Amino acid sequence: MSYFDAASSAPLHPVARQALMASLDEGWADPARLYREGRRARMLLDAAREAMAEAVGCRADELVFTSSGTRAVHAGIAGALAGRRRVGRHLIVSAVEHSSVLHSADAHEADGGTVTQVAVDRTGAVTAASYADALRSDTALACLQSANHEVGTGQPVAAVAEVCRAAGVPLLVDAAQSLGWGRVEGDWSLLTASAHKWGGPSGVGLLVVRKGVRFAPQGPADERESGRAAGFENLPAIVAAAASLRAVRAEAAQEAVRLRELTERIRARVPQLVPDVEVVGDAERRLPGIVTFSCLYVDGETLLHELDRAGFSVSSGSSCTSSTLTPSHVLKAMGVLSEGNVRVSLPPGTVEEDVERFLEVLPGAVAGVREKLGAPAAEAVVREDALVVDSLGKRCPIPVIELAKVIGDVPVGGTVRVLSDDEAARLDIPAWCEMRGQEYVGEEPADRGSAYVVRRLS
Repeated sequence: MSYFDAASSAPLHPVARQALMASLDEGWADPARLYREGRRARMLLDAAREAMAEAVGCRADELVFTSSGTRAVHAGIAGALAGRRRVGRHLIVSAVEHSSVLHSADAHEADGGTVTQVAVDRTGAVTAASYADALRSDTALACLQSANHEVGTGQPVAAVAEVCRAAGVPLLVDAAQSLGWGRVEGDWSLLTASAHKWGGPSGVGLLVVRKGVRFAPQGPADERESGRAAGFENLPAIVAAAASLRAVRAEAAQEAVRLRELTERIRARVPQLVPDVEVVGDAERRLPGIVTFSCLYVDGETLLHELDRAGFSVSSGSSCTSSTLTPSHVLKAMGVLSEGNVRVSLPPGTVEEDVERFLEVLPGAVAGVREKLGAPAAEAVVREDALVVDSLGKRCPIPVIELAKVIGDVPVGGTVRVLSDDEAARLDIPAWCEMRGQEYVGEEPADRGSAYVVRRLS
């Protein structure tokens, strides 16, 4: 079985396993106590904090350990907003942030705050200018991930941090995906990360708050972790997290070159091997191990099951993998195809043979899914140079399949109106038009759902 979902959780690094087992024997006592066992535990905790701070590029007393990366995000955003409440209650986030950031933004808005969501381009990147435009006199905090978790696109953190610093606004960086590869550049103010993303154990997050940043921890007071993360420290896991981060950093430069070559191979060959595929994300400014593509006329969940049966563990941002049948917010913000989406995220140590075998298996898997789905006969009514396709009640990717089957039935310049009540159609039909050189005219109201109008150009 080839595990290609490291962006969700990386396999436990051998160094993490060794450190975890050793610290179970040495680090079980309360590090706040003054007796021998407590002092030994305190030494382990302090050493882990120093190692982690060195890897991040901050002072040890600026870094605290939390119970997860999500908890670090929630605590960091809530504390920074509360600390700057006198300035205002305006929060800035990008449209492609991790759900933990967006959920915090939703909670802030529900509590009476205001939120500006900064748009991204088709590669998933923001610009420093867009953050500068979003800044206001009452902006308390801005948030930006260092690299995207679904498509791998790196963000211009240093440039955004510069415009935020000039405006006196702290920037919180979610570095969960990138910290294993290196420090986050720029004059950021707060940083969060999660150990299981770089091969450490789950249940360890970190929150960094630079000196001088106004911060007011929320919730009941607790003496642990400078009052910023309540609860008894999971010392064995913390020690293993610090040890594994040091280990993966030592391997990062060489491994990045190797994984980047493998993902470039996938980016280049998938469109050659599989027709009607869109590879998404920035081609250059990206994490070494992530490559994401979307296949037209494919149910993403079915494709993932086919690849699983073939021995490959991959993930998807496709709308069809969600119980809510709504597109991935990242793909939606980028305006790219969401159906049949596959994210391949290679863990360190992935061998070339596994990637080649994946490329051999993928075309057959996609073809098999397309064959199983078929293309239901479009219920079409011709109206001179216009055609109406009734796809009401049909889920992705059927509306796009039906559009593709009938676009040739209207003359060049004629239009097809696709009736659909599936939220994914709002994203996938415009994406199909861009891929196939047709004109997306727009969305019109309908008795049920919406009518998506496409003009044939060729």
